[in-house]
Amino acid sequence: MAKNARYRLPYRRRRERKTDYQARRILATSKHPRFVVRTNNKGVIVQIVKSEIIGDEILIQATSKELSSKYGWQASGKNIPAGYLLGYVSGKKAVNAGIKIAYLDLGLKRPTKGSKVFAVVKGAIDAGLEIPCNTDVVPPPDRMNGGDIAKYAKEMENPTNYEKQFSSYLRKGIQPETLPEHFEKTKKKIEENWAK
Repeated sequence: MAKNARYRLPYRRRRERKTDYQARRILATSKHPRFVVRTNNKGVIVQIVKSEIIGDEILIQATSKELSSKYGWQASGKNIPAGYLLGYVSGKKAVNAGIKIAYLDLGLKRPTKGSKVFAVVKGAIDAGLEIPCNTDVVPPPDRMNGGDIAKYAKEMENPTNYEKQFSSYLRKGIQPETLPEHFEKTKKKIEENWAK
């Protein structure tokens, strides 16, 4: 390293891998709100956020917990079908609040084709919210409704492995083979709730 070279320490939130300031500046100066999707070990959080000089204002929020408590979703709150349904709920809330368009904010998460984040986006788009997104990155329909999970469960031959793999489903009283039907039932319940 040269003696006169100056080292510039990145901002704290960038060092902690929480904020991409370059992307945030572009999204914050837009006239439309941000569609923020965050995943963690407990589930998914979706927020529609408006950036102001004094700070961010959360206009809409939906969480995986809301899916189970309000709409009867019994499967995992961390999988792709739950992500789609959560996007659908947040899209319905946004349209009901008069929000027509939002821009996706991934934070520091890498955009991966077919990921849970894009299932959330597809759910919001299907609910009527406009989010600019390439359709190539959205998971296929059989993954979004849990068809791949049901197929995998049907193909499992070892009952011990089956019980171990799907213990969270079985504890809640749902057979993984019936996940697509449960998905459609929950989606219908969401539609009925927002049709009022």
